[in-house]
Amino acid sequence: MMGEMRLLQIMTARPTAPIQLKNHPFPVLLYLEWTLLGIVLISLLLPNPFGDTLPLARFWAFLSMLILGLMGLRLPQGRPSTKLAYATLQIGLLLLASWWGGIRGLRLFPLLCVVLMIRNCLIFQLAGRLVTSALLYFLFLVLLVSRLSNYTGLRLPLRQSGVERFVIRGFAFNSALLLLLVIVFLLLLMQALITERQSRNQLTEAHDKLRQYAFQVERLAATQERNRIAREIHDSLGHSLTALNLQLEGALKLWQVDPSRAQSFLQEAKSLGSEALQDVRRSVTAARADPLQGVSLPDAILRLAQEFSASMQPLCQLDCPQLLPPDLSIALYRIVQEALTNIRKHATATAVQITLQTLPDCLHLSIQDNGSGFHPEQNPTGFGLQGMQERAATLGGQLKIHSAPGQGCQITARFPLPPVVS
Repeated sequence: MMGEMRLLQIMTARPTAPIQLKNHPFPVLLYLEWTLLGIVLISLLLPNPFGDTLPLARFWAFLSMLILGLMGLRLPQGRPSTKLAYATLQIGLLLLASWWGGIRGLRLFPLLCVVLMIRNCLIFQLAGRLVTSALLYFLFLVLLVSRLSNYTGLRLPLRQSGVERFVIRGFAFNSALLLLLVIVFLLLLMQALITERQSRNQLTEAHDKLRQYAFQVERLAATQERNRIAREIHDSLGHSLTALNLQLEGALKLWQVDPSRAQSFLQEAKSLGSEALQDVRRSVTAARADPLQGVSLPDAILRLAQEFSASMQPLCQLDCPQLLPPDLSIALYRIVQEALTNIRKHATATAVQITLQTLPDCLHLSIQDNGSGFHPEQNPTGFGLQGMQERAATLGGQLKIHSAPGQGCQITARFPLPPVVS
């Protein structure tokens, strides 16, 4: 991943470490560059049949090409002034080598032009590539005209004939056209390679961020679940066990003095123990990955209603599609479960009604009680209510709470219908 990030920085031309052998974005192009430079160096060492260059000039041309090749081992990626100086030095060495190489230098100029274009495409943005490419092509045309205008030094036998002029002009035109096509092709190729590499590295970076976000969400969900279980134990089980302990202490103190009253304390302790056991079962059920366990949503809601209270069961009117997405079914189940838990703990209600309807554009859920009610905006224990709202928002639904002191509470939720309902 660190290598991909380094390549992304290189391709977007941000100030970063220079491009070297170990971090070159396109090793194949680097090998091509070495091959072309090797051809140029070998050509300069071979004898020249035209004899238009002196050995000393060939030596300086060879030395210039050697320096130009070594410069490719480190491409600048810092300030624009450094890049401009680097490109200017390369072009200067190219001109020196081409001039000292005579006709051979003119023949080798296109190969060196390819090398410089590859490097400039890695250094500059699109505007810089276009400018340097145009400059290299212009210099080639100048060198071509200059060399071919002095072809009398080549000692060709037909230098004054019209056939010779026609052949030379044709050679010059074809060379210029071919180099122009090569430059255009290289620009398009490098742009495609750089764009593809940028897209791939940006996609890799996006995937890495997505994995990080997934891990963060997972940790956050685990933390919230631990906090919920801790609150559940503290608020319900802890309270029940504390009351149970007080009842047992009272029974022990009165066992010898007032056995009948101690018996009532034990009965109350037994009732508190049963309530604590139910709290444990509810907490375990709430922590399950699939609370429905293959049961349809209406049946699961009816089961919650039956477990609500021994003295009063909610009135249920359930009308929903037989097949719902699992995440939607679980969200509806959790909302009903949390609402009934809050009613049992805080509302002191004598009537509860659960309604689930299929409307033309949505699923409508309503849980209403006639309990003591509260101010939703002032509720200090509203984590469960907030959790219900978050569940609804995750699936594109809306959840509203209508309550006031002494007027009960009504929780309504609307969810968009799934694309296919059967």
